[in-house]
Amino acid sequence: MIELFKQPNIDWMGKAKYFFGLSLLLLIIGWTSVFLKGGPAHGGLPYSIDFKGGTNVDVRFAHPPNVDQLRSALSQQGLGASEIQAISDDAIPGAKANEVVISLEQKGQTDQALDTSKAQVLTALNAIYGQSNSSHSDFNAATPASLTAFLTTRDPLLLTTNAGDRYQQLAKQILQYRDKSSDGVLTNFDDLSQVAGVTPQVLASLKDGYALGPFTIRNVEIVGPKVGAELRLQAVYVTLYALAGMLVYIAFRFEWVYGAAAVLAVFHDVLITLGFFSLLHFEISLTVIAALLTLVGYSMNDTIVIFDRIRENNRLLRRESFADVVNKSINQTLSRTILTSGLTFLTVLVLFLMGGQVLRAFSFALVVGIVVGTYSSFGIAAPLVVAWVNWRGQGAAAGAGPAAGSKARGSDVAPGRLAPAGRRS
Repeated sequence: MIELFKQPNIDWMGKAKYFFGLSLLLLIIGWTSVFLKGGPAHGGLPYSIDFKGGTNVDVRFAHPPNVDQLRSALSQQGLGASEIQAISDDAIPGAKANEVVISLEQKGQTDQALDTSKAQVLTALNAIYGQSNSSHSDFNAATPASLTAFLTTRDPLLLTTNAGDRYQQLAKQILQYRDKSSDGVLTNFDDLSQVAGVTPQVLASLKDGYALGPFTIRNVEIVGPKVGAELRLQAVYVTLYALAGMLVYIAFRFEWVYGAAAVLAVFHDVLITLGFFSLLHFEISLTVIAALLTLVGYSMNDTIVIFDRIRENNRLLRRESFADVVNKSINQTLSRTILTSGLTFLTVLVLFLMGGQVLRAFSFALVVGIVVGTYSSFGIAAPLVVAWVNWRGQGAAAGAGPAAGSKARGSDVAPGRLAPAGRRS
């Protein structure tokens, strides 16, 4: 391994009070911001539409849309906080998404709210694709009632009796073909010749009275705040389950005090990251929850590397105090920590600076989390273990550390005592 430092000798444990003070300051600043924004008008942490609820508008395009252009058009309609999720066709590898779900902020749960949201999205789409000035109605937006009325008025089949019923059935068959065979977006009127009952006269009437728009709104639905609250609760449960699993693993591999210290350090990382989200007004979405879980695993991995070195040195350096053993263990892994964390940090920093608006909150969580997670491994987790050992009065000799105590249980050598010559403890 590349050694950035030749035998560093930093007294990390001597600076533990400064680490605790810095963490306490960051927690106070961040969570003061959270509580100050926690009134009825703000709602505490800045949640995205995923958690607050809102209106989902499902839009299907004839060709893959330009998402950046679509987002710009929505911003011009005052919908800058909306989210756009592309839905690709998994059956076609490498195919670009022709369908997107546009999530708008919650503005009510009535039919009027649905119509308002749909109208805003239509206005933004028409601003891009130029359908607002068309003199013809959009066939891809036609309903059974409107198409029936159109055919009845034009009467391309020259019916004399039961015209309404005949054209109602024909309209139903035409729209079924559009929705099933063309995924809701017809691109060529001639394709309708495959529908039973569609004659050249019917096709001519449709071509004369309709235009084929490049998109259609397939569905509009409201996601209520209750669903958002359930998602928030599930996100908390997922994080707690991950921490509980890690606590059990570390307690089994090392000692329970190591597991408790590691979990407290990860709690520290998540709380500080959330505080930065509140301070800088980044919204918490499902992708941010994924980033936080990634942070949990990354921070825990770095902590385990240090703990593993502490356990090894605890057996070798029996005459040194436990705090000195921890210092040496952190110094020995310092090059590895800086290399791995530094390179990962540079990667997510580039993602934050150049990844665009969609990935901004996700990459911000990783940028803050990697810095805080790396710092907490040697600044929070390790000092907590040392503080526990000192409180138990076992820190005078390294052999009295918790890892050594665990090893000593396998023999008749009491914790804190040197094993007799020729005998392994």
